[in-house]
Amino acid sequence: MFDIREMGYIRVGTAVPKVEIANPQANVSRIVHLVEQAASAGVNVLVFPELCITGYTCADLFHQRLLLDQSLAALQRLLDSLREMQSDMVVVAGLPVEADNQLFNCAVVMHRGKILGLVPKVFIPNYNEFYEKRWYSPAGGRVSDSVTICSQEVPFGENLLFKDSSSELCLGVEICEDLWMPIPPSSQHALHGANLVANLSASNELVGKTEYREALVRQQSARCLAAYAYASAGPSESTTDVVFGGHLLIAENGTIFEESRFQEPVLIFADVDIQKLMNERRKANSFMNNAVSGTYRIISFDLQKNFPPQDFKRQINPYPFVPGKKEDRDVRCREIFTIQLTGLAQRLVKTGMQRAVIGISGGLDSTLALLVCREAFAKLEYPFEQIIGITMPGFGTTSRTKGNAAALMDELGIQSREIPITEACKQHFKDIGHDPKIHDITYENVQARERTQILMDLANKEAGLVVGTGDLSELALGWCTYNGDHMSHYAVNSGVPKTLVKYLVSWYADTTENSEVTRILKDILDTPISPELLPPNLTGGIEQKTEDVIGSYDLHDFFLYYMMRWGFPPAKVYFLACKAFNGRFTKQEVLKWLKVFYRRFFSQQFKRSCLPDGPKVGMICLSPRGDWRMPSDASAEIWLKELNRLEKEIKS
Repeated sequence: MFDIREMGYIRVGTAVPKVEIANPQANVSRIVHLVEQAASAGVNVLVFPELCITGYTCADLFHQRLLLDQSLAALQRLLDSLREMQSDMVVVAGLPVEADNQLFNCAVVMHRGKILGLVPKVFIPNYNEFYEKRWYSPAGGRVSDSVTICSQEVPFGENLLFKDSSSELCLGVEICEDLWMPIPPSSQHALHGANLVANLSASNELVGKTEYREALVRQQSARCLAAYAYASAGPSESTTDVVFGGHLLIAENGTIFEESRFQEPVLIFADVDIQKLMNERRKANSFMNNAVSGTYRIISFDLQKNFPPQDFKRQINPYPFVPGKKEDRDVRCREIFTIQLTGLAQRLVKTGMQRAVIGISGGLDSTLALLVCREAFAKLEYPFEQIIGITMPGFGTTSRTKGNAAALMDELGIQSREIPITEACKQHFKDIGHDPKIHDITYENVQARERTQILMDLANKEAGLVVGTGDLSELALGWCTYNGDHMSHYAVNSGVPKTLVKYLVSWYADTTENSEVTRILKDILDTPISPELLPPNLTGGIEQKTEDVIGSYDLHDFFLYYMMRWGFPPAKVYFLACKAFNGRFTKQEVLKWLKVFYRRFFSQQFKRSCLPDGPKVGMICLSPRGDWRMPSDASAEIWLKELNRLEKEIKS
């Protein structure tokens, strides 16, 4: 049903062959074997190490006529093999090339037996263990724009880009030392359109060098908003004075997807998202703010669409807002919590207020807001008693949530008040002529607005600031009452998605020294998510469970991330969600809740258009003053049509 290539994915591979120094024919045999493996795996672009056809460590043998001739013969054999294979793959390998009375360390870019271009190394190292200037000239010393090699007239230069005519893929090439320079060639490649950079390398192993090399690849891929395929010479290179580790890396926009070291022969590959990279470039319009210099030549090729759709080589985290490792989560939670409390503390200082009013329900959101509020007061050295926590039991309040709210306020040392809302709501039902037996949206929203009225009026009376409790996920779905819990003076949770709220509360529970607070928070974490606006069930438990009505927040946060952060269309969001939640939700369930997400996201923009202030904590923010500007009456038709098309395909 899905064509992965149409979704913008390109399968990129890096490989290290076992080499024999100065034996090009033997080396090409091994290269061909790895190409065949890559072809069977559906790889679209395959990158080999620097000078892999001859071996990087040939030294003065590079001046031998026979070695140069044999390297060309071996290259022709590789081209013939690629042609016979009929594999739709761009292969990039390294060899010495004679041109303009000089010898150049080059990457040869091949496709279906044709040489697309030769890219010479720009920066030639000649220090410490490196002595390349003895044999090679830098790209800046070339005279010609083309050379004849293997009976083909071939574009020659450091200013070549290779563009697939059937996708957004644009390949740029740099070689080893180029990456280590203050302004690598790949920076210019990216500004001229490259979204995948191939680096053919021969980087030897030294203590601490691996980590530095990884950081370079990660940072350059992030800086260029590109994918980066790095392939370095392996252990079979000469070990006379140094050792090579065959370091392979595949990165995308700052994240390393695949890595290998001290193995040969070896092939690794991953599916990089070219569409995602290009969406990010278009969104980050400062990327092209500075005029790019230099003239580039674009060489076109055409990748056939032979990608195996059932085989997806990319890990999809079902919780994109939540780091997978606990130590990373703890760092993330501490950072977010600090941003929240700093924002609130500054708002208190700048308004001159030393009191805060907050509604405490015993649920996750109000709990997090209360914890943030308390730590903000601690930072400002304000008395905790000046935090006024209000419980407002209504028709759906259960003893569990009410008890947890009261116990938590008591343990945190804040001022606690209880103001029931049932009688006020009954009076309001009478005033507007609503039958309280009808448990509709009016029945629910009357309660939410009554609570907000109490908080606002009490804040006026106490000269305090109402701290909002609603989170990012609720804002995305509009799961809040307009001018009810939707409103506050400062909304500390407005940038925090529901899936992360849980971990923030859990992190606080694990780090606080108050064991009773830990116990209470653990019970709150185990309580079903509910607005508690409908009466409890017969056993006194929560009857109204939010996720039964609107769907799992795990799914909705996933949808929100990929729709907002990367601008993906519904079909791609659906495809990724099915992969991420395989075994937990059926395809039909994913599609059902994805429809709910788009309908609600579009129809509820009016609530986001008048949000109170609140701190942005991550890459996604729905504030109309920040990251998201959208007409409240925008149509969701084209998004829903795509989902209807998917539904028909699933049924057929």
